[in-house]
Amino acid sequence: MVKKKEDVKVEEVVETPVETKEKKIEEAAEKESTKTETSLEDKKKALLEKVAKLKKKVEAEGPSSEELKEQVKIKKRTDMLIPLEDYVKSGIYLGTKVVTPSMKPNVYRRRADGLAIFNTDLIDEKLKEGIEYLSKFNAEDILLVCKRQAGWHAATMFSELTGIKVFKKKYPAGVLTNTTLPDFFENELTIITDHWLDKNALNDTLRVNKKVLMVCDTNNFSKGADQIIIGNNKGAKSLGVIFYLLTRGFCKAKKMDVNIPDLEYWTGERE
Repeated sequence: MVKKKEDVKVEEVVETPVETKEKKIEEAAEKESTKTETSLEDKKKALLEKVAKLKKKVEAEGPSSEELKEQVKIKKRTDMLIPLEDYVKSGIYLGTKVVTPSMKPNVYRRRADGLAIFNTDLIDEKLKEGIEYLSKFNAEDILLVCKRQAGWHAATMFSELTGIKVFKKKYPAGVLTNTTLPDFFENELTIITDHWLDKNALNDTLRVNKKVLMVCDTNNFSKGADQIIIGNNKGAKSLGVIFYLLTRGFCKAKKMDVNIPDLEYWTGERE
């Protein structure tokens, strides 16, 4: 029996408003992490223009009394891993214009230009927790993945001083999952620098049920991470601070007798 045309029902897939919103956030977040990096000259020019504008604004208005009180309050804290000014100088507190639901609790405020700002106290706390978590594993059981070029210098120093294996420019497909590969590596913990760029390593780690320590910017999703470190994972200076503190904390916990260069070497301020 042939069905009449009007008897055939076609099901339509309709996205809910919540699914549409989540999809837009995901697309915008990924775009921020995977966009082509601007040249050094363009960055320098934009930074100088920004400094000039801020200087005029400060001279005209000056900081509010509430801002001054907050600055004084923070500077009085003496238990930070590094001085507050080093955190500020590195730009580790600067997020992106996209804030995912999982990172929203860590955001302090938004700047006038739309950039989300991390709470510096929380950055320090998460780094302490990250160091403690990292120190539970042995160097030979840890893998660091950092596809972002801005982090290659600090990631290399981190690897050389701790003995932890690192993949920078490219993460070899199947290196954690395919036992037949000559370079197969069985680890217990993977450090992910940015889950958008390092998603293949993250997926492989989760596939073999290993632990994940993830550096999360405001546009990252922390799903799959067993421990997170919050902060700017786009800049060389901020990544330098993160890898410097992880190296210092790990080597201290493991009682490793190594000469760790000063912070300036990690952030590229001194050759």
